[in-house]
Amino acid sequence: MAEEKKLSGPAFAEGVSIAEFADGGMMQGHANGEAILVARRGDAYFAIGASCTHYGGPLVEGLVAGDTVRCPWHHACFSLRTGEALRAPALDPVSSWKVETRDGKLFVREKLAENKPPAVSAKAPANVIIVGGGGAGNAAAEMLRRQGYSGGVTMISADDTVPYDRPNLSKDFLAGNATEEWIPLRSMDFYREHQIELLLNTRVAAIDPRKRSVQLADGSNRKFDALLLATGAEPVKLKIPGADSPQVCYLRSLSDCRAVIDRAAKARRVVLVGASFIAMEVAASLIQRKLQVHVVAPEAVPMERVLGPQVGEHLRRLHQRNGVVFHLQQSVAAIDEQKVTLKDGNAIDADLVVIGIGVKPLIDLAERAGIKTDQGVSVNEYLETSVPQIYAAGDIARWPDPLTGDPIRVEHWVVAERQGQTAARNMLGHRERFDTAPFFWTTQYDFTLNYVGHRRDVG
Repeated sequence: MAEEKKLSGPAFAEGVSIAEFADGGMMQGHANGEAILVARRGDAYFAIGASCTHYGGPLVEGLVAGDTVRCPWHHACFSLRTGEALRAPALDPVSSWKVETRDGKLFVREKLAENKPPAVSAKAPANVIIVGGGGAGNAAAEMLRRQGYSGGVTMISADDTVPYDRPNLSKDFLAGNATEEWIPLRSMDFYREHQIELLLNTRVAAIDPRKRSVQLADGSNRKFDALLLATGAEPVKLKIPGADSPQVCYLRSLSDCRAVIDRAAKARRVVLVGASFIAMEVAASLIQRKLQVHVVAPEAVPMERVLGPQVGEHLRRLHQRNGVVFHLQQSVAAIDEQKVTLKDGNAIDADLVVIGIGVKPLIDLAERAGIKTDQGVSVNEYLETSVPQIYAAGDIARWPDPLTGDPIRVEHWVVAERQGQTAARNMLGHRERFDTAPFFWTTQYDFTLNYVGHRRDVG
């Protein structure tokens, strides 16, 4: 039997004094057995579902901006008027409710029907192909359908499974606190029901912008009227003796994560090469699996370039308190089946090695197609490449910073999803600038850090 929902706050159906709502203020309560958030903006009152549809964050603890509310956890954005999920990482709307005010009180009445999608321009492309099945590609495919687009949508993914929650691979899933059923963003049935053709284990061999076609690795061709490149990135490989040993792993895909978990079950001591966010999250997760964890990295303070020395030092101490041993200002010279040898000659016993020294964007398809690249795929403020009707989003996209005009590329999940959404709307003729501030989060042990913005000196 399902656990009964625990409702808190006032019963909005019985009425709440309007005097309790300041302009921009929010209150959580309930009506008709559901948790509801009521917000005031000027003389207008709105009622929507109280929990973010991403991870269930309490929207009442978020921020009201205009007629939207932002989730306090991962900054998903919802319309107060309709409940629509305006910005990732949430992809689903929250419910919207009718509000009535009379005799100095506010009442929440019946749930409102979902808004119908807007009419799609007759100039919309007849067929859209999305190359890549990660966060950007999936968000684009979903947004096309949410915008009422009824043309062909094909998502071509080299992965062997449906799009999944990549940030969780190095967090709760790797730590053993989340089941694999929690990882997929959608089921295969979702894509069938929304008429999104999802081709898995499929690689694109070439793009022909002149013929408006993509050639698959099996030699077949697919035509497109608009194309989104969302090929993502791949881990930077360590090039030293023994780097291809069986106990050496990288963490990028779900299959990578399964391999790390499988090897961790048989391991006692793990060495992490690199002090990136991924590496530090892996360290925290494997500590929870009761492994002895060593981190080898060239910097004096972990992540100092990104976070500065104070925050970097705080994270180092946090990990040390949990048992991680650091070997900083060091690099790895060689790896064998039983140990990792450092440049200074010292060795660390290791039956599992995880490499986390960064990623590089997968831009070879664009380069061979004659699309302009510059440390990524160059796009304008609308995420369109140098070839009309070909867009790029996610880890490969290098777009003009709205503050400085300088091109930037950001490897964050939320940025990828939001760019996928923007690119999809622009394919339908919206001409919407991508001008949102980059955002990401990291969770290590019981510590969560939210990072908003972009440091020019780190790429």
